[in-house]
Amino acid sequence: MKIEVFADADSVAQQAAALLAAEAKAAVASRGTFVMAVSGGHTPWVMLRDLAQEEVPWNAVHVVQVDERVAPSGDPDRNLTHLRESLLEHTPLRPEQIHAMPVESSDLEAAAAQYAQILQSIAGSPPVLDLVHLGLGPDGHTASLVPGDPVLNVTATDVAVTGVYQGRRRMTLTYPVINRARRILWLATGSEKVDALRRLRQGDVTIPAGKISRSNAVIFADRAATGDLAA
Repeated sequence: MKIEVFADADSVAQQAAALLAAEAKAAVASRGTFVMAVSGGHTPWVMLRDLAQEEVPWNAVHVVQVDERVAPSGDPDRNLTHLRESLLEHTPLRPEQIHAMPVESSDLEAAAAQYAQILQSIAGSPPVLDLVHLGLGPDGHTASLVPGDPVLNVTATDVAVTGVYQGRRRMTLTYPVINRARRILWLATGSEKVDALRRLRQGDVTIPAGKISRSNAVIFADRAATGDLAA
């Protein structure tokens, strides 16, 4: 899998923003819209703020969530809280162009099915996302595809709900919709990611991240995350 190594997390975010802008322009020129799925994390929020400095056809952009914690609206645990802060306060993107996972629903399974329908309405049937941004946990998880959870075996739907992980249930995109994406962008920063990144690059399917398609994927990592790979 292609990997590009940068000095630090801020450089990773900046270069990732440039890639997003290029992918957005190409998608809009070719298909009229750009649908990207975004994960949570500090580096992605910096990436999205950096994206505000790039030339992007914002009126044709749709942003969907890769995953979300089941928590109240505005909770700092929610990826949506930071996603809105990063984009709505710094870009001309309109609120209705960010499609929030309905994790406040009393029926989470029905809510997951509803979100799958939203994906179809903006990205076709079955949905093909233009770009999916993924992070990488030290335990090898990505999105909310976490070790040992039954969600790893879900293939019949594009959105599912997990069990409790780190104190919260999650709603997440599943392998089928992630692997249909035209482009997958991994961001990996920090020394705690060294082992997981090594296993991802080796195609280790015993970690959840290892089951993500490699054909259209690129990894942007900082030197701390690559360890001796940087050499």
